[in-house]
Amino acid sequence: MRAHDLKRLVADGYDKIADAYFEQFARSSVRAAKLAELIARLAETARVLDLGCGAGVPVARDCAARGFRVTGVDASPEQIARARCNVPEAEFIHADMTAVSFAAETFDAVAAFYAITHVPRNEHAALIRRIASWLRPGGVLVASFGASEGEWLGDWLGAPMFFSHHAPEEAERLIRDAGLCLEQAELLEQDNETATFLWITARKP
Repeated sequence: MRAHDLKRLVADGYDKIADAYFEQFARSSVRAAKLAELIARLAETARVLDLGCGAGVPVARDCAARGFRVTGVDASPEQIARARCNVPEAEFIHADMTAVSFAAETFDAVAAFYAITHVPRNEHAALIRRIASWLRPGGVLVASFGASEGEWLGDWLGAPMFFSHHAPEEAERLIRDAGLCLEQAELLEQDNETATFLWITARKP
């Protein structure tokens, strides 16, 4: 299946499972801890990009509540509609995260929680380079990646879904190759599903 078709499948899938996804994954102590770590690093005037923002909860919501200027991006129109209702003070863009454009050095932070794993892995390097270009000097990226190399296509929560990821060491290399300083990389088991993700924190020099 072509990359364009896989991305369309993911977006359509999230349109269909919006309620089921929120019901199962609304709470996660792992995600909450990573979000708290990110928020603690930011100044009151920070601009934050939430890639794969979904319904805007909790990342966009919690960042906006701190007074940060928040922009969310998601390919699912249903999720974007919900995000705009849930977090009216933030800006939300319906777009493919690999194609959306921002000026260089726009953001103080980029959060990509459970999002990049839906992008075909042969596009990860280019996406990470784009993220690096959007960050201001000193800006931080907090993102989750797969815990092993592979791809998966099948039924997930009642809809077709696609996941794609590199091995952890390759994901870490892509971060460094994009010019980011790798500060932390840890494999963490989820508390709301049987899955492990690689969580990376990186900073732009």
